Amino acid sequence: MNFDVLIIGGGVSAMQCALVLGSAKNKSFASNKNIGIIINQKSSHLQNALFNNVLGLSPKTLGQDILIEGKEQLSTLYPHISQIENEKVCSIDDCKSGYKVITNKSIYESKIVIVALNYSKPFTIEGLNHFIEPHQKANPTKDRIQLKNKDHFIKKGLYCCGTIAGHRSQFAIAAGSGASVATDILTLWNDGNHVKVHDKV
Repeated sequence: MNFDVLIIGGGVSAMQCALVLGSAKNKSFASNKNIGIIINQKSSHLQNALFNNVLGLSPKTLGQDILIEGKEQLSTLYPHISQIENEKVCSIDDCKSGYKVITNKSIYESKIVIVALNYSKPFTIEGLNHFIEPHQKANPTKDRIQLKNKDHFIKKGLYCCGTIAGHRSQFAIAAGSGASVATDILTLWNDGNHVKVHDKV
């Protein structure tokens, strides 16, 4: 299957990125785009998270509930986004159309790939090893990593967001990072004219 954008990850930044991209479906520059997300949530730090300090979330919200509800929200509001589950990305390689993403079950091609995984070792996706560096905003004793990037941009067609982009592990920061990348992609599709997507009453 071929995509215009393929997001890799199932945590906060990945889901927020997908939601913002999905919400632009009525924009002329985004209406015909094929968007996918490879959701592997087993290693997400949300699995054991408890939230009391996030605006908009009720106190004592569980991260594991957000993982489930996020997928439901995405499929209910934006069913045109393909959710790919139970697959693990093995490698990301350059190809004529952009990038070839090989999982343990399938091969996909995408013009744009967004890596939205957590910052823990080991990082097992082949093809990105030369972008790995020590995380700049994590406790050095934790031995966290990030991908070399400038404002989420790694190289043409390749982006990262969340902790793997060098951000701290805070829910609101990760969500904002994912939203930021999504609006960068929408701006790219809109011929460089800056885009933000809001719903209004």
